[in-house]
Amino acid sequence: MKQWLNAAACGAMLALAGCAYYVAPDGTVVPAGYPVVTAPASYDRSFAAAGAAMSDQGIAITQQDPAKGLIVGRTGAATVTANVSRQADGSVRVQFDARDNSDTGLLERVSRSYDRRMGR
Repeated sequence: MKQWLNAAACGAMLALAGCAYYVAPDGTVVPAGYPVVTAPASYDRSFAAAGAAMSDQGIAITQQDPAKGLIVGRTGAATVTANVSRQADGSVRVQFDARDNSDTGLLERVSRSYDRRMGR
């Protein structure tokens, strides 16, 4: 009887080890096959992620104005700006721009950093 229980327990552990689980953007562990519903990004979260993404890429933040949705920073001779705005449909739009930028990949790296911070 004891051998039967041991074999059943081992079989159950092996079966569970084969189950696929995914991590939703909010950190919740979800079994495979279950729908993941994500809420639209909030303005505050998007604003914070935009500033952090700029800092991730070595941009020194010189101005932050959440009411206007404006973040300004500098790296070398470049001035980098993030504009965060609410859309009519309730979504949030984030746009990164740079002036006097000699680093052609800078905005792409900032954008990727922002996407990572937003769980995309």
